[in-house]
Amino acid sequence: MAYAGLGYVDAVKDLATAVGMQVPETRAPGPEEAARKEREPDLYAVMEKAMDFYRAQLKQSPKAIQYLKQRGLTGEIAARFRIGYAPDDWQALKSVFEEYSQSPLVECGLVIENEGKRYDRFRDRVMFPIFSARGAVIGFGGRVIGDGEPKYLNSPETPLFEKGREVYGLVQARDSIRSAGRVVVVEGYMDVVALAQFGIGYAVATLGTATTPAHVSKLLKLADELVFCFDGDAAGRKAAWRALEVSLPLTLDHKPVRFLFLPEGDDPDTYVRKHGMDELEKLVRAAPTLTEFLLAELRGQVELSTAEGRARFLALAKPHIQKVAARALKLQLVKEAARLAGVTSEEAESMFEMVPPRAYGSFAPVRRSFSPPSSAEWRLLARVAICPALAAEMDLSLVDMRLPESQALNELAGWYREHGVTRTVSDAMLIERFRDSAHAELLFQAQAYGLELKESEEQARQYFQHAVCKLEIKRKNREIRSLGERLSRGLLTKEEHVEYGRMISEVKALELRLQTDGRSAH
Repeated sequence: MAYAGLGYVDAVKDLATAVGMQVPETRAPGPEEAARKEREPDLYAVMEKAMDFYRAQLKQSPKAIQYLKQRGLTGEIAARFRIGYAPDDWQALKSVFEEYSQSPLVECGLVIENEGKRYDRFRDRVMFPIFSARGAVIGFGGRVIGDGEPKYLNSPETPLFEKGREVYGLVQARDSIRSAGRVVVVEGYMDVVALAQFGIGYAVATLGTATTPAHVSKLLKLADELVFCFDGDAAGRKAAWRALEVSLPLTLDHKPVRFLFLPEGDDPDTYVRKHGMDELEKLVRAAPTLTEFLLAELRGQVELSTAEGRARFLALAKPHIQKVAARALKLQLVKEAARLAGVTSEEAESMFEMVPPRAYGSFAPVRRSFSPPSSAEWRLLARVAICPALAAEMDLSLVDMRLPESQALNELAGWYREHGVTRTVSDAMLIERFRDSAHAELLFQAQAYGLELKESEEQARQYFQHAVCKLEIKRKNREIRSLGERLSRGLLTKEEHVEYGRMISEVKALELRLQTDGRSAH
């Protein structure tokens, strides 16, 4: 998961594939999904064959070779990134694909179909293959040779390729990212390749799209520091601001995000050629942090020497600071914003409508100071989270569905039952499955709380049965009170009289069971 930046399920599937095994699906795919999965191997093969074709064409094109040499690229780097060339031919791929008229080439985005005619999407371009985290070719970026437009042409969205989730150069950069503890995000394919040529191997590029949450999440999994590198012009600063807004809710206290702006007229490719690796790395290490960039941009929009300017500064800062999820970083931002605005931290917190820390934290193990809810539903949730087999014994009609913990329990038990999950489910599987759930924080807190109790399976089962027993008593007492009210008004039928007595006896029996159990609920 850490090495490839994959989720738990994808990591398991990746490992299984590597040794020729298949992970059993717990849910039957729908018709569309099943058809897509059935086509995937064929589509990957098409992309691999196209890449081999483009690489072979590069060797036969003096024009393309000369272009790469002018850009200072060696044959070794071209081979490392598997760079190729798409000939200036409307149907060049027809020479290697007998099925040129069939659908896979269109599905992969290699061929365009228009009014019954087909032609290659990429023509007279240097081709940069785009790889998935698993190393499979999923798309291409084509750089025009000369002054044509667009300068870069990317593969469209396909069953294999989603621009907003992938980055260029990740497969080649992975080892360097781990070694340096840092990843630099640049804007162009050539920037990535040029930096690698000069010894900076931890650079990647977004694929013709603005930075997305998926980009930030993926890269923060792989690196201890994330550095966005942009041109110093207005377009670069606009792109940086977009990256900042996306990063705010995803920042981590122990993983800084930085923003590097190169001198005007330079991009990473030109700068590293002029000044070398050491000078560029100095800029990377000294790049402003996310908080420095944010506050500097906001200060530039106001006049802090006036009361009105300081008030506007706080108003501008408020929505951005509220998005920050990292607690320590948020605290520092509030203090710095308060200092700049000439108010106390307490006054700034009031202005920003800071919400007190929630009882239910993040994925980390629960702190000892955590005070769990006192409800029986919470006890059930904690035990089911660590002992999934108990889900099969759960009567959800007993719980109060108005409580958040009951709603989380309902979702958790429903998943276990639907997919036949056994007690072998891991903590990581639960996190992966419910990370996007509306009850994610509560579920993970219950999991952490349950694990912290260090109970055996038998102990967890005893607590579970105790909580179920109390809920059963609670429900029967409600029914007894309802029947008792009708009895006092002389409205009970003969059958209801019998039911009333039977339920009182059942409650006494349940209470006796609790007493003999000898355990009290938390």
